[in-house]
Amino acid sequence: MSFPAILQSEWTKIRTVGSTVWTLASALVVTVGLSALLCGFIDSTFEDMPKQQQLTFDPTMASFAGMTLGQAAVIVFGVLVVGTEYSTGMIRTSLAAVPRRAGFLAGKLTAATALALVVGLVTSFVSFFTGQSLLGDHSIAIGEPNVLRAVVGAGLYMAVLALFSMGMTMILRSSMLALGTLLPLFFLISPILSSVDATRTVAEYLPNQAGGAIMQTVQVTLDGNEPPYGPWGGFAIMVAWALAAVIGGFLVLKNRDA
Repeated sequence: MSFPAILQSEWTKIRTVGSTVWTLASALVVTVGLSALLCGFIDSTFEDMPKQQQLTFDPTMASFAGMTLGQAAVIVFGVLVVGTEYSTGMIRTSLAAVPRRAGFLAGKLTAATALALVVGLVTSFVSFFTGQSLLGDHSIAIGEPNVLRAVVGAGLYMAVLALFSMGMTMILRSSMLALGTLLPLFFLISPILSSVDATRTVAEYLPNQAGGAIMQTVQVTLDGNEPPYGPWGGFAIMVAWALAAVIGGFLVLKNRDA
């Protein structure tokens, strides 16, 4: 089967499984909705914020506040794209139709990551302009330095997050195991490590915290210091995590029976 045919097949699988489509749609709604609520709240309480927070306030990042929860839907999307085939046994049919496992995996990852990128970019631009409209005098224009990079970067973050989730699911070969690993990593382990001085440096190199630097225009950490990498450096760390997961997933797919 040719690669375009593989892409077409994978796209058909994605759009015909309602759960995968709805998870991406919910990522958009949750991210935009929560970001809008927070931006409206910030505008009404800005003068009550501590002076240090006012000085380091990042209006662009405020527009992506909902990404903290919206990324959960992106993780679920990536897990379902791969995990559904294992849970239903469809993986055996897929590999019978596409014996070249590298081609099969490349087609699946390309189709799903491209879709996540499109939805991610739509989400980031809608979230940005909605948030800035609610920030009033504290807003920023997209033409200001580093702002467009941050908005595009938010979309790239969602795409790479989906890719990382797919790679991890391919390694674990189970939706439940993948969700049980990824959700605690992003929503439990990462925040805990960030809140402890002794482990904060470790947390800075986790995929969500490193990748999140691409969405910032004010480069400061929780303790008020500059991070050990710039926006693109942090994003490169996240990409490295995703590539490692994909390579691991390919090795499992290649060396184990479906």
